[in-house]
Amino acid sequence: MARALAGRLVIATHNPGKLREMRELLAPFGVEATSAGELGLPVPAETGHMFSENAAIKAHAAAKATGLPALADDSGVCVDALDGAPGLFSADWAVNKDFRPAMERVERELQRRGATTPDRRRAHFVSALVVAWPDGHEELFEGRVHGVMVWPPRGERGFGYDPMFQPDGHTLTFGEMSAKDKHGIEWSGGREKALSHRARAFVALAQACLTKPARKT
Repeated sequence: MARALAGRLVIATHNPGKLREMRELLAPFGVEATSAGELGLPVPAETGHMFSENAAIKAHAAAKATGLPALADDSGVCVDALDGAPGLFSADWAVNKDFRPAMERVERELQRRGATTPDRRRAHFVSALVVAWPDGHEELFEGRVHGVMVWPPRGERGFGYDPMFQPDGHTLTFGEMSAKDKHGIEWSGGREKALSHRARAFVALAQACLTKPARKT
């Protein structure tokens, strides 16, 4: 049985976009969240070979440093025609945290491989969420969302590769969606659903570790 999560929490990130999304997701549950960046914690070396391993590294480092439960996300976009790249290195493709060059690189690589039609530009986002406690206990939750990579990028919302990713069944990119629409969470009596990779992982976390928000009438 998963361990319950309540009270104070450290979000193990220095990424303001990721921090904003995690706070939005946690807001209905009354969890008081601060971040590793706000606390001035060092960024641990992400030496894992899977998203879940890197998320665990970040969560355990923050939990050990603060004595509080810590939540970490490791995520990225995997492009089929690029053999899954950038994948674990999604953030590394950015230049000084600017993802426009990263998106341009994805597009260059797709063009080099002749991936010019939607069926050749398939991709999916992955999010691994790990909650770690100071005693070493951890819980892992994962989410994915499939779609296509578009060009040129569209929208100024979101962060990272969001303006280039159009999820299946939608005409807008993540960069064009409001935060509410991107998360796409519906709490509906045991049949919860979500849209984005991070929201899907979070719904699984919430079902296991958090007290559900009251349903609106």
